[in-house]
Amino acid sequence: MRRVGNLRHGGLMTNYQCNAACRHCLYASSPKRDGSYINTETAEELCSLLCEGECRSIHIGGGEPFLQYESLIKFLEIIRYAGIRVEYLETNGFWATDEKRVLNRLQELKAVGVDTLCISVDPFHAEYIPVGHPLQLAETCRRSGFKHFLWQERFLMQLSTLPLNRAHNRMELEKLISPNYLKETLTRYGLSIGGRAINMESEFATPKPTESLLKEKPCRNLLSTEHFHVDNQLRFIPPGCTGIVIPLAEAIRGIPEGKYPVFEALLTGGVTGLLKYAEKKGFEASEEYPSTCALCFRIRHWLAENAFSPDLDVEHYKAALQFYD
Repeated sequence: MRRVGNLRHGGLMTNYQCNAACRHCLYASSPKRDGSYINTETAEELCSLLCEGECRSIHIGGGEPFLQYESLIKFLEIIRYAGIRVEYLETNGFWATDEKRVLNRLQELKAVGVDTLCISVDPFHAEYIPVGHPLQLAETCRRSGFKHFLWQERFLMQLSTLPLNRAHNRMELEKLISPNYLKETLTRYGLSIGGRAINMESEFATPKPTESLLKEKPCRNLLSTEHFHVDNQLRFIPPGCTGIVIPLAEAIRGIPEGKYPVFEALLTGGVTGLLKYAEKKGFEASEEYPSTCALCFRIRHWLAENAFSPDLDVEHYKAALQFYD
């Protein structure tokens, strides 16, 4: 059996639903994703497993955690009681429309052990969230002494040309920021190519022959705990490899060999091993793909739809190809 080892830097996903469907979202969150939120029983089991994996601090995201604020507070209380430190809490700031409510929530968050917000602000989010909301949230945090950082602050100069009180579609952003703002943002952001971001790579990257993308080197990233995530179904998601899911308990205690064929193929034979496995199931590769990650994603997408594998999140692959145009 294989195990991931001690859990290091990771994030907990309270939900998959979000009021935005950003083009770069690794987890393919959107308003149409299932609205379930991590519940008390799952949260308590999660904390127990994190402690077993020697994880003592995490960050919290989604989806959008603030879509169900009362459930978020209950979750944070359980995390605090377990002795696990929250490094920061992610939000797109959609709820920051009333300063009094913001101040009340900041006080409530401090009371349950959260002292830092990670506030999303970039051209991708600007398609769904008026830029004024995250900026107002950041300003209220500053005035009240609540720690925060803007992710990513490097885009503030670009966003300064936008009206702050409404969201903007792609056509508007191409006029207000740059005709090439999507490609420029993708380049500057430093994205892992997965989830919905796979569509941007397909639009802008130069296709390469499939043979040149094949790698036999094992994908050791699958066992990495440097920036893993755990979702609201207690599934371990390797850093960057969204759509691959392993029960957290097994990731910590030992992953049975042969139980997860896609995971096993990548771990032992890289993308070449995965392609060989998929071809036995009937997959036929195209002649070109933008990158090795794109090839891997397309193989996994096909397998998720055509050859059941317990280590693939079918809903992720469906959602990743929505909300891009």
